[in-house]
Amino acid sequence: MSDKYGQQQTMFETEEPATRDSGPVTCLGMTFENDEARRAHFTEELRKKLQEPEFRKIEGFPIGSDEDILNLSDPPYYTACPNPWIADFIAEWETQKPEKPEGYHYHREPFASDVGEGKYDPFYKMHPYPTKVPHKAIMKYILHYTEPGHIVFDGFCGTGMTGVAAQMCGDRDAVVSLGFQVKPDGTILREETEDSGKKTWVPFSKIGARRAVLNDLSPAAGFISYNYNTPIDISSFEKESNRILKEVEKECSWMYETKHSDGRTGKINYTVWSDVFVCQECLCEVIFWDSAVNKEQGTVNDKFPCPHCSSQLTKRNMERAWITRFDPHLKETIRQAKQAPVKINYSLGGNRFEKRPDADDLARIEKSESMQIPHWFPVAALPDGFNTSQPIRSHGITHLHHFYSNRNLCALASYLSRCTTPALRLVLTKVSGQITKRYRFTYQSGVWGAGGGPQSGTLYVPSLIKELNIIEQMKSAIRDRIKSGSPFKSKLSTISTSSATNFRDECNAVLDYVFIDPPFGSNIMYSELALLWEEWLGVKTNNEKEAIENSVQNKGSDEYRKLMSSAFRRAFELLKPGRWMTVEFSNTKASVWNNIQSAMAEAGFIVANVSALDKKKGSFKAVTTPTAVKQDLVISAYKPNGGFEERFQNEAQTEAGVWDFVRTHLKYLPVTKQQGALLQFVPERDPRILFDQMVAYYVRKGYPVPISSQEFQIGLSQRFIERDGMYFLPDQVAEYDRKKMTSGAPQQLSMFVSDEASAIQWLRQLIKEKPQTFSDINPQFMQQLGGWSKNEAQLDLRELLNQNFLCYDGKGPVPEQIHAYLSTNWKELRNLPKDDPALVTKARDRWYVPDPNKAGDLEKLREKALLKEFEEYKEVKKKLKVFRLEAVRAGFKKAWQERDYAVIVAVADKIPNNVLEEDPKLLMWYDQAVTRSGDNSGGGLL
Repeated sequence: MSDKYGQQQTMFETEEPATRDSGPVTCLGMTFENDEARRAHFTEELRKKLQEPEFRKIEGFPIGSDEDILNLSDPPYYTACPNPWIADFIAEWETQKPEKPEGYHYHREPFASDVGEGKYDPFYKMHPYPTKVPHKAIMKYILHYTEPGHIVFDGFCGTGMTGVAAQMCGDRDAVVSLGFQVKPDGTILREETEDSGKKTWVPFSKIGARRAVLNDLSPAAGFISYNYNTPIDISSFEKESNRILKEVEKECSWMYETKHSDGRTGKINYTVWSDVFVCQECLCEVIFWDSAVNKEQGTVNDKFPCPHCSSQLTKRNMERAWITRFDPHLKETIRQAKQAPVKINYSLGGNRFEKRPDADDLARIEKSESMQIPHWFPVAALPDGFNTSQPIRSHGITHLHHFYSNRNLCALASYLSRCTTPALRLVLTKVSGQITKRYRFTYQSGVWGAGGGPQSGTLYVPSLIKELNIIEQMKSAIRDRIKSGSPFKSKLSTISTSSATNFRDECNAVLDYVFIDPPFGSNIMYSELALLWEEWLGVKTNNEKEAIENSVQNKGSDEYRKLMSSAFRRAFELLKPGRWMTVEFSNTKASVWNNIQSAMAEAGFIVANVSALDKKKGSFKAVTTPTAVKQDLVISAYKPNGGFEERFQNEAQTEAGVWDFVRTHLKYLPVTKQQGALLQFVPERDPRILFDQMVAYYVRKGYPVPISSQEFQIGLSQRFIERDGMYFLPDQVAEYDRKKMTSGAPQQLSMFVSDEASAIQWLRQLIKEKPQTFSDINPQFMQQLGGWSKNEAQLDLRELLNQNFLCYDGKGPVPEQIHAYLSTNWKELRNLPKDDPALVTKARDRWYVPDPNKAGDLEKLREKALLKEFEEYKEVKKKLKVFRLEAVRAGFKKAWQERDYAVIVAVADKIPNNVLEEDPKLLMWYDQAVTRSGDNSGGGLL
């Protein structure tokens, strides 16, 4: 095996002078003779930077030598380490923005429409990645929130789709493909429905490229992002890649040949390898494919006879067969699970054939497996990890090169030794992560060999492996790259490899928009999966700051939330006041959802909307795991503008601060949400959610909440306009009323009852629409109790009704809510006075939702009962298994007001961790109490 640098030129050299960049180029205010000169200058500057000890101490600095980092980088546009030139780019881009008219004021409502953009665009499919949001979906958000020249930030950029989307906003054809119209002056229009029901086109954005600051902890992600966002000469790429492949074929094609029955030579498409087991009765070897697989039905038999002794076997009761062999690359003996080649699929004369490997095939395989490889390739031990444990344990795959057959390893190394540009190297990373022993041989649509591929999100090695001809796969990757084209003419992004928390202070409050698709809990172990790319690139992820839940890295839910809080806090600091962040969310675990919201709130963001993003195709986990995501959620959150923040400092301890917050927050909420022609309920305008947002804001700022929930309800109804259980500003309600005239009343959200709070919400929705008696409510309520949380004390329906609602006893006038319902649904009761005997009789014993004034009295009584129960929890010495969550919430709130942080921490320690992690209110009080528990003076509270 040769030295990495002895056989390989740097990535940015080219063998043919005709393909070199020519003509003067300007970069960051400096002019160079050509792009090679620009590259040489900044590479030398980066080399100097790498020699500074403090530079390598930056959070998230990757693992790699100076030469490997320089070899992978294209400074200043892209560095495989923290990018020192980001602030310079931002400063230059700011000066290039179009001038604003006098009196210009930026304002956007959240993008509240659901988005469905497929994943089959050729450019999008150019390179695989564990999770990718289609750039066409991101374009809709960028067009909504930004203007030409605005700077977009993605701190978890993955393959750089945010950068692609930002640049594509300047492509007229791409914008039109989203269903928009573009006028000659660049105004972009979208179709909306007028009050009359007529469709009309309304201007909402301007065509023009946006700039992008992209960052990821993973060097592989940065490298892929650079390739996606950098223009290339497709014709030169095609010419050079085909030349390289011819040389690779000349060197390696003999390993992919097989003899046809008539002696002619065919080209192998793939070889199927099967695990080999040992019968526990006769100790003979059993080939899994031959004995356990039902070839006709495409299934694995639960039981099957041993071919040697006829004993009944199952896959579970057999042990693997293991072999000990000499590894020529490690130069030591290794022990691995035995696998046997059982099928060869090959092409000859335009036709496909299949055969069982014969003696010539076995000899060819043996020769290729034992040969020395004359080119550099990574020989690296797999680290301890969540995903790496399976291949190590089940198959003895202890090093990266064990994931490949020796012939595929040889072909990859041969290709890499000739790579001279990033675009050429991208072909290698595309296939090196896919065409491994992870590739499953599967039965699909009645055909063996259809489908397959690695199991998404894992390093799982299956019992039936489809070893593809990697030379043919590289050819296919090259064709895909040529087909996808190069849509960009210039570099409009800057890319950094570091932690999302790493940006200098001079970047603060300069970014116009943030779109991120961050890691979600334990969904995907990115750094472990990236090994199949990064070992080939020579620079690896430093996973100390990787925001995941991973037991091997000693990161649980708390560590994940703290890392995400740090990332969101930096994004908050980078963003201009009054601007937006969009977070694409891909995990249905309540604790992860809660941690993301908690981290955003801790950073200072305020959530204004949650919508769906349909990526049209589920991953492996989305299809098979009940808790996996089938439709991603998109969270829209804003950074409060500077004017409100300044006012709040003076108003925080008064009720005026509460209503200033609500008034400001309502401006950022969507006035309407629609699904097709139907108007949807906007939950963010619900009074209870408005109250929770206000409380959260006060708590995060460290102030006591100056108003109770009942006072809030009354004040809300006095100061703002209510429609269908939602509150609006005066200038918003007219728009809502117009939409309602054409679309009808909004559809209420379907409720899922799991605890006391959701049961109260369900009852509120039920009896607000239809006041009814206990005997009417009870059977409906009983049907809702199947999902009740095991830790939540289950209250009797009568108790829930008595504590939260009112029942008309037949004395005095019929309450307005009951009167309105009865007079609407019974003709004979219309136009009757509220004390009419017939109306009173029909209304008696019906439960209804009290108006805010009467609700206040109920709320006080209920809170008193809850706090009494909380006092009991304080005295309990052991863990609380079943309790009233509402009592804990009420107790935490009271303790916060009294600055008794120790009580919050003490009771939280008695609650099961999963309950605390899955409840946003409890987690908020707890986090803040932990922060302040060491400072009983109030930690800055006024």
